[in-house]
Amino acid sequence: MIRPTDSRGGTVQVGVDVGGTFTDAVATDGERLALAKVPTVPDDQSVGVIDAVRAVLAHLGASPDTVGRFAHGMTVGTNALLEQRLAPAALVATRGHGDVLELRRQNRADLYRLDRHHPPPPIPHERVVEVAERCTPDGVLIPLEDDAVAATVAAVRDLDVDAVAVCLLFSFAHPAHEHRLADALRHELPHLHVSVSSEVLPEIREYERAVTTAVDAALTPVLRGYLRALADRASEFGVPEPEIMQSNGGLIDLPGAADHASRTVLSGPAAGVIGAAALGARFPMAITFDMGGTSCDVALVQAGRPGRTGGTVINGQPLHLPMLDVVTVSAGGGSIGWADSGAALRVGPRSAGARPGPAAYGHGGDRATVTDANVVLGRLPVDVTLGGDLHLDPVAAATVIDALADELGLSRDDCALGIIRVANQEMARAVRRVSVERGIDPRGAAVIAFGGAGPLHACEVAEEVGARRVIVPATAGMLAARGLLAAGQRRDAVHTVLLPTSAADDLRAETARLIAQVTAALPDARVTVSADCRYVGQRHSLTVEWPGGGHDTTLLEAAFHHAHHDRFGGSEPDHPVEMVSLRVAAERGATPLPIPERTTAAPVVGPAVCRMDGATVWVADGWRAHTTSDGGFDLEREA
Repeated sequence: MIRPTDSRGGTVQVGVDVGGTFTDAVATDGERLALAKVPTVPDDQSVGVIDAVRAVLAHLGASPDTVGRFAHGMTVGTNALLEQRLAPAALVATRGHGDVLELRRQNRADLYRLDRHHPPPPIPHERVVEVAERCTPDGVLIPLEDDAVAATVAAVRDLDVDAVAVCLLFSFAHPAHEHRLADALRHELPHLHVSVSSEVLPEIREYERAVTTAVDAALTPVLRGYLRALADRASEFGVPEPEIMQSNGGLIDLPGAADHASRTVLSGPAAGVIGAAALGARFPMAITFDMGGTSCDVALVQAGRPGRTGGTVINGQPLHLPMLDVVTVSAGGGSIGWADSGAALRVGPRSAGARPGPAAYGHGGDRATVTDANVVLGRLPVDVTLGGDLHLDPVAAATVIDALADELGLSRDDCALGIIRVANQEMARAVRRVSVERGIDPRGAAVIAFGGAGPLHACEVAEEVGARRVIVPATAGMLAARGLLAAGQRRDAVHTVLLPTSAADDLRAETARLIAQVTAALPDARVTVSADCRYVGQRHSLTVEWPGGGHDTTLLEAAFHHAHHDRFGGSEPDHPVEMVSLRVAAERGATPLPIPERTTAAPVVGPAVCRMDGATVWVADGWRAHTTSDGGFDLEREA
């Protein structure tokens, strides 16, 4: 197991992951593994987190003072973006560039629907302050004077905000003006959080840099409040301050997470991907399939390494930061089935959430959901207990399915089956996005199914994309929490260089600088170097790993030519290559999970239901399920 990081030297490791419906906890003392699932508390997730820690320690028979390490994955940042619950923030921009968040890329929200609009920017235009200064790619054009700094501070003070984002033109190359403004704001307005684009994202492309910095500024006060509450509750309970899962799949200390909330927007999904990737190391290719109460998260894993990307879009807001390549769709156990204006069956994106939840939960839900459909079809047995003391109500599930069935003119079973099929199609589209749309054939992949609802849908989703094998870990219902125990710490650094690969000395010097930056944060870490490259004259780039750790540019060029051929079907080996941005990552402390093997027990032939602790497996017709040595299942589609 991972060596404890708390100075008390406790031996118990605890991982807690917050989902839309349940909060999961896993604890181990190095020999035994304990699991606990409690309802999520939407109004204050920190309450449910400590409830989960308390429950799992009770199962393990351990006291709080034996906990040496506490890792946490959460949905606070994601939910705040989805629900637009952001702190009031201001944006400081170069004079003449105050409209950057509204102008975006000047593309329409939908190519053919003129009634579709982009969501509002994270910082409205009335809270934008323009400052008299300007840099070009070559350096300072208009100096930043003392009067301009004072005027900016005064203007921000008058706006009555909780945070401020500073994003000036070409600051990724010349950050001095940003740093000077940030120092003045922090000194004169110490109650404000200040996000600086040259610290958050020192990369080319003004809009992406501005919106990422704006999201970081508006989200950080929200996350900071939650983390402070969690740290206080952890201290009161007697466990260490938690480490926080980042979107990049690595842990960071709580103060680091509280300084830059944008790093944690995919905290919860990332934990699941890390856990599944550790189990998928034995397969050349695997697809992680995490279906919970409100959403489904899908990622591609090749040779045990999860895919990575330089950004994502959440609720219309692009975030350009190093993160795992996870595609999320609004299809979960709580997704609501409904009839559209054409009397067609639709599922999601609205969800019943944790409260009231599906009707089968007995908390007052009055709309048909995916969980209710599974109960009606007998795929989720009614005697299953969820979240400790939550018992399913089959009568309530049948009632809401019947109501939707009457509206659609269907029988109860046909309506329930339709809900399942529509949800499966949505999730299959997510699988294709991380595979087919990346030029990768998913038919040879193993689908690793987890989350409370993943094993119920994995066989049918795998069939939709042509995959023939599904792995359901023994801890499928809580794999994200277990992944927190397998995760190590990670730090990423990125910087735009805009140099030809022929400028080898300059590139090596910049690489050495970024390596020193990340290893100062994580000494004795494993370092990897990659680069965003393109042929000279191209607009967009491909990210490729730099073999040899950033020393030989000819190796980088060869890697780029190969990647370009794989992605686009051709390459130009004689054409000069340009590096756009350099990326360096440091990782340490990751621990592989044990890989279970099949047992010799007779397989379960579908259609059938297999029960697990924290999840239920639906073995679809035409599939066989073999048990594994750890109590999980290895399913194969019959020829």
